[in-house]
Amino acid sequence: MCGIAGVLYSDPRRPPDPEVLRRMGASIAHRGPDADGFLIDPGLGLIHRRLSIIDLAGGDQPLGNEDGSIQVVFNGEIYNYVELRRRLESRGHRFRTNSDTEVLVHLYEEHGERLTEHLRGMFAFALWDRPRRRLTLARDHVGQKPLYLYRDAEKLIFGSELKAILAHPDVDRTLDPAAVEDYLTFGMIPGSRSIFTRVRKLRAAHRLTVEAPHFDVEPRRFWQLRFRPDGTRSVEDWKSAVTEKLTETVVAHRIADVPVGAFLSGGLDSSTVVSALTAHGGAKLKTFSIGFDEAEYSELPYARQVAQHFGTDHIEEVVRPQAIGSLEDLVRFYDEPFADSSAIPTMAVARVASQHVKVALSGDGGDEAFGGYARYAHDLQEARIRALLPAWLRRTLVRGAAAAWPRTDWLPRPLRWKSALTNLSLDPSAAYANTLSIVRQPLRRELLNPDLRRLLEGYRPESIVSKAFGNPPDPLGGMLAADIELLLPDDFLTKVDRASMAYGLEVRPPFVDHELLELTAQIPSSLKVCRGETKWLLKELMDPAESGTPDREQRPSLPRLPVTLTRRPKQGFEIPIHQWLQGPLAGVFRESVLSPGHSVGELISQSVARRLFDQHQSGTGRHGHVLWSLLVLARWCEEYLSATSVSRTSNSSSTTRAAAVPSAAASASIR
Repeated sequence: MCGIAGVLYSDPRRPPDPEVLRRMGASIAHRGPDADGFLIDPGLGLIHRRLSIIDLAGGDQPLGNEDGSIQVVFNGEIYNYVELRRRLESRGHRFRTNSDTEVLVHLYEEHGERLTEHLRGMFAFALWDRPRRRLTLARDHVGQKPLYLYRDAEKLIFGSELKAILAHPDVDRTLDPAAVEDYLTFGMIPGSRSIFTRVRKLRAAHRLTVEAPHFDVEPRRFWQLRFRPDGTRSVEDWKSAVTEKLTETVVAHRIADVPVGAFLSGGLDSSTVVSALTAHGGAKLKTFSIGFDEAEYSELPYARQVAQHFGTDHIEEVVRPQAIGSLEDLVRFYDEPFADSSAIPTMAVARVASQHVKVALSGDGGDEAFGGYARYAHDLQEARIRALLPAWLRRTLVRGAAAAWPRTDWLPRPLRWKSALTNLSLDPSAAYANTLSIVRQPLRRELLNPDLRRLLEGYRPESIVSKAFGNPPDPLGGMLAADIELLLPDDFLTKVDRASMAYGLEVRPPFVDHELLELTAQIPSSLKVCRGETKWLLKELMDPAESGTPDREQRPSLPRLPVTLTRRPKQGFEIPIHQWLQGPLAGVFRESVLSPGHSVGELISQSVARRLFDQHQSGTGRHGHVLWSLLVLARWCEEYLSATSVSRTSNSSSTTRAAAVPSAAASASIR
């Protein structure tokens, strides 16, 4: 696990400034505290920060082929590198290190940019073909490792984190209004957008190959998960297939030349990973858990039970409201506004784990692979009702009732009729987009600053969810497709990457291995959500009550979980945001979001924010997640935008201000 960055100029006679490269590398030093490396060619600079995991002595980068004509900087792990190396050596390639990185340059010699189709792992890399002045950038199948891009007529800049790009002095920092609305809608910025108009994300399973000076080519997708349910296998066949593949995947993810531990939330997914890790012996596994004083949010008792069951060396910590100091870390390490409140405990568990190990496995992706979120069961019920209603009825009476029904956010979801009626009036993809939205219309329209709202010209963030939903074989397939395409890379995997890399820790989630996902995409939806029970097949697989059947003795199996674990309700990994915003965080919110003249007022209506805050305090509204997203946005503005330099012209769309970024100051505007 590492950090990479670089710049390619259209003019080969333009030498990269070593001091600029040094600043870019320093901005992501936390991702690779063990070593740094630089390569300067005519018109090109490559930067690498290393966290040593495999081949501790010989894996420094940039790393080249035999004659140095191909060079690479790489972030991630290639789990099938031993197999690839054998194959390449049989074809005459000569290796000088034992690192997984070196297979990339030799694969490129064999397959060109299509090398990505041979990789199994998590990765983001930049590969430089010196003779052709060709740069290939690529990101792994599901988006575990990040890669940001900036392109204009004279240069292409890339980096593992946005801060590496902002460290370059010649970067346009114009804010993207659509990204602001995306953030308010989903609590993160999905897809290829970033908060800055000219900075984009290379999307998961995409690669980009450019030859200077032609920088305006489009990235190409090299992998697409397809949901093709296979109804010919029995339940027992599926259990065996999943057990075999999951076991093989966890073993592959354990490879390292340093100690490996595991995050243990006490939920089904992380507990299953711990089960697979302990099944193969080795040194006593270290596990790490985070909890809260608020019992309804804390899973520490369950994590402790799993740790005792498998005999792990267990370490835990309690997160309290004082941890709000981590909000500054969140803004600094995530670079963009990011409102997933579970980033706070994730940073806490990463910090604890980093004091004991360099690699930790996690349970991320289990819900997307096996259908674990409660919203899946709820939306499937809505889908069954929708199928019974004529389209004209949904478009007229149901939609009218949804518009007239009052908001009841403080009630449990099954009693929030406004949301249910809205979903029933929409097609399945639009309904799921509504489900995923934190701030829905018309509230979002009210909350956006009027000047900013005018720039959006009818933009609809929900459309990106509808596109990812696609044309699935059944409604659950569409929900899973949207989550794997958007929420997984841009929320959950982003959360884990930044939180772990902030402390020089590599986190590997076996459930998002693309080969395992290809298997689970074939499991019928009826075995994922069965009679309203989510993640049914995985629960059956890990339930101790299922371990004694005669057929079990002849099939591959994993150590079962404690009897109280597999059937308990799913519990989210998030901070008690509603309570904290009524108590210890209330003052923090007033001092930032509601402060007169605060730069966040250029993006949102502070009067609407005050109304929501007052409702939350009085108990007449439950707006914790919305208020948290506004608090994060305000803190981001404090870090990146200066409220002391705001000028307006008669045309409000030309608002400008001075931007203060971690590495440099430059102008930023909204347009």
